[in-house]
This record gives sequence, C-alpha cells and structure tokens, in this order.
Amino acid sequence: MSSLCFQNIAEASRRIRLLIHKTPVLTSISINKILGADIYFKCENFQKVGAFKFRGASYAVSTLDHASKKKGVATHSSGNHAAALALAAATHNIPSYIVMPENAPEIKKRAVAGYGAHICFCTPTLEAREQTLEQVVNETGAVFVHPYDNDKVIAGQGTAALELLDQIPAPDIVIAPVGGGGLLSGTSITVKHLSPSTKIFGAEPAGADDAARSFYAGKLIPSVNPVTIADGLLTSLSERTFSIIRKNVNEILTAREETIIRAMRMIWERMKIIVEPSAAVPLAVVMEHSERFRNKTVAIILSGGNADLDHLPF
Repeated sequence: MSSLCFQNIAEASRRIRLLIHKTPVLTSISINKILGADIYFKCENFQKVGAFKFRGASYAVSTLDHASKKKGVATHSSGNHAAALALAAATHNIPSYIVMPENAPEIKKRAVAGYGAHICFCTPTLEAREQTLEQVVNETGAVFVHPYDNDKVIAGQGTAALELLDQIPAPDIVIAPVGGGGLLSGTSITVKHLSPSTKIFGAEPAGADDAARSFYAGKLIPSVNPVTIADGLLTSLSERTFSIIRKNVNEILTAREETIIRAMRMIWERMKIIVEPSAAVPLAVVMEHSERFRNKTVAIILSGGNADLDHLPF
C-alpha cells in the first residue's frame, strides 16, 4: 500500500526546511494545572497558510519534474489543503487549479485566490468535485495532488513531528487530530522511529469517528454523514493512511462537540493564540480522558488556526 519510511520524512525535511516556518512549541502553566499533565503544543497554526498542510503540499510540489511543473498542480479542497497547494505552487512559479464547492467559506475562497490559484467552482458534492477535477486535469495536464492519499504529502506532514521531537525529546504521548489521516500517518512514522517508547494517539470528534471505528474494527469503515464543528476532520481515511495508522498508532480517542468547543476556548483564553476547531480536538481528548494523561508529558500538534471569526462556536 505504502512503502513510506522515516528516511522519506527526513528527506522531505531537508528539501522543504527553507520553504516552511519552523513552528514554536508553547506550553501553559494554567492548562497544565487544570489537567494535571505537562502539555506541549506544536503550533502549526503559525505555519504558512495557517496550517500544517503547507508542509505536505510544499514537498509534493518540490519533487515534481520540470515537465510536470510546467503544467502545474490541481486538487479539490474547500479547506487548508487548497490554500497550501496554491501557495506551494506560487512559491515554485507554477500554475495551480483548485476545485472548490461553491458554498466554501468566503475567507477560504479569498485566501486561495490571493495565492494566485485558478479556482473552478462546483456543486458541493464529492461526485461533482471529482468530476470537475477530472475535467480540469484532462484540459490542463496538471498533476493531481491529493490532500492525504499521497506518499509525498504524508512525508511532508511528518516533518512537524520531526521538529517537535527535536524541541521536546521523548514525550510520553504524542497526539495528532485525524481526518483523512495524512498528519497522523506522517507523525506516527516519525515518532515510532525517533522515540519508540512514546505512545501515538489519534484524536477525533465523536460525531465523525470513522477512523476510531475503523481502527478498532480492523477494517476500513467509511464516514457516513459526519456532523462536527471540526470541519477539517470530516474526511475518511484512505487505504494508504489506514494501513500506516494501524501499524504505528496505539489508540484513537474521541471527544464530544461541547468538549471540543471548551478546548478551543481554553486555548484562546489561556494561551492567547487562535486555533480552529479541528486543532482543539487533541486537547478535548485529554480533557475527556484526563485520567489517561495525568502526570504524563503530552505533546499535541495544533493543526491549524484558520477559524471563521464571523462564526465562532463560543
């Protein structure tokens, strides 16, 4: 399915280190006191485009050959991957074609357009997105860069954990949110290689818990009508990400919507930083399962900070 190994992530790190931000790790004495654990937050909300997605997009674009670069890259996304791929393409002076559903948030449309992408709008169904993308790829010859079902993208996402373990060596637990599984896959490969004693947890909304159900059933269970405020975690795992996660991850825990909102608010209030709902899910998991994390050193990847300021949940 995937032959990805730590060497691929180390290579990704070497190739993109001058293109990305090395993001800080922050901690909060008050959050630690409330939850009874030492929690370190890897702040990918401070990454370019405001999310970890820029890592994977940068690496995928940087490895294309000259002929492919001339034709550009394409994807379908209404979220952070769209902006990430658009900026990665602009950095390499190549065209990008982004298929977005017409009901995507205005702020996301503006961000993607601002990075110079050609946007094609479609009706908000997966079928329409895939059909429109196929049309775009046929017309332009652009290379499709999948948001997570792509080894180069996963290797790029794994560089966040590589930096994290340089900043906080050998934590007891590392937690990453899981939607399509690109971040958790890359994180798990890195952590397993560099710190074998560290446990790797996925964090997922209870209203979109297909990864947890797949993980414990031992087979891929697709998401059906997921409902969560964490809009970055609505997608299902692919066979590729599921196989990596099954092999490397210790557990996937879920959190309820009200806890996700409380966690998001706690980060805003206590740490004075902006995170989007998806990024708050790992802290929500710690809040709901606090006994599991008590007196442990816990490293959390804050996946992004692209919150819709007109529609905050609190």
